Amino acid sequence: MACVALPTCGLALAESERYLPDLVTALEERLAAHGLAEDEIVIRMTGCPNGCARPYLAEIGLVGKGPGRYNLYLGAAFDGSRLSKLYAEDLEHAGHHRHARSAVCGVRRRAASAANASGEFVIAPASSPPTSNGRDFHANTGAKRTL
Repeated sequence: MACVALPTCGLALAESERYLPDLVTALEERLAAHGLAEDEIVIRMTGCPNGCARPYLAEIGLVGKGPGRYNLYLGAAFDGSRLSKLYAEDLEHAGHHRHARSAVCGVRRRAASAANASGEFVIAPASSPPTSNGRDFHANTGAKRTL
């Protein structure tokens, strides 16, 4: 899911609706290469922190921070019962969105080996502890990191 973002929304800082299809295509290709093509995953993307597409409730959430720059949020529950955590800041989309795609695909590949018995993916558990209360959304996000 993506919000309309640039150029339609006056609040947007980055593209979302026009960027997400390319990101999903790249992610699907990498998942297929690792035998994970049939896995379901919730990806949401917005062009600004307002979060109209609810990226903070997605397993992988991308939030526009500026032209071609995104923050990556990880670790929300598939069923929406847990919020995500900030995982990486200022991912850029240089060279046909290479950096953001690489970050998302790389995290998903690592998460695939950590699936628990219920089939839910545990994404970056050490660096992105789960958020179960809205007041704790920015707690324990760790040091600023770029990928």
